[in-house]
Amino acid sequence: MNPDIELIKKLRQLTSASIQDCKEALEEAKEDIDKAIEILRRKGMEIAQEKKERIVREGRIEAYVHLGNKIGVLVEVNCETDFVARSEDFCRFTKDLALQIAASSPLYINREDVPKEELEKHRDDLEDFLKNNCLMEQVFIKDPNITIKDYLATLIGKVKENIVIRRFVRYKLGE
Repeated sequence: MNPDIELIKKLRQLTSASIQDCKEALEEAKEDIDKAIEILRRKGMEIAQEKKERIVREGRIEAYVHLGNKIGVLVEVNCETDFVARSEDFCRFTKDLALQIAASSPLYINREDVPKEELEKHRDDLEDFLKNNCLMEQVFIKDPNITIKDYLATLIGKVKENIVIRRFVRYKLGE
């Protein structure tokens, strides 16, 4: 079964995945676009796991200053090559991350970064605490159906390189 070209275009527009990946996902999902999106997301996670140990020395530092100049963000995101660091998808990802950090003010990048004392303090509502305070666990503000971790995995699956959110700082006037 060959999926309809319009369906492939629609899936590509929704996911930014390659034409071949979209075609294969639609074939596997029997042309169900929602299942195809989930298949692509799962493949992105698998690729992210495979690439996790690769060295990342390139990347970019993204800056965002919110309207009114009361909130500012700097975020460093690393990748393997300068080719990917200059790509449109990578630049969009770093801009989205800076915007996410400005809007949701996370305290940590990953759940592993949370000190044990904080984990103990929030034992009763730990999952809510992690979803609100760990960047990777937060719901993406531009697409409430995915987390930042999902967004990152999708990008890694697309560019086929390891990508790491190294660090960020969020400034708010008066804090």
